[in-house]
Amino acid sequence: MEILIKVLIGIIAVLHLYFMYFEMFAWQTVGKKIFGRRREGFYEETKALAANQGLYNGFIVAGLIWSIVIKNKEWSFNISLFFLSCVLVAGIYGAITASKRILFVQALPAAIVIVLLLL
Repeated sequence: MEILIKVLIGIIAVLHLYFMYFEMFAWQTVGKKIFGRRREGFYEETKALAANQGLYNGFIVAGLIWSIVIKNKEWSFNISLFFLSCVLVAGIYGAITASKRILFVQALPAAIVIVLLLL
């Protein structure tokens, strides 16, 4: 079960690494494909905001990877639970404020791994 949890945390980390990439470096190309058409100039005007959001996703990635490599099981559990909870809260907030799809792409995977951790 421990290996499964670490693999799932790794998958969530890779997913957030992708979020970081497109928000920080490909907002005007990949961002358009993901979030669709907006008014003219939207992606240009919001690229700094998206990059800031991407930076926070980078911190999430760092924390999730950190939780995988920690040797102490108690610390690994605590750090995993903290960063997965951050992902869950961000996913719920994103679903409420931006797109319902975020609930399934971001919040649900984190919730599943949190449940597995707590079992």
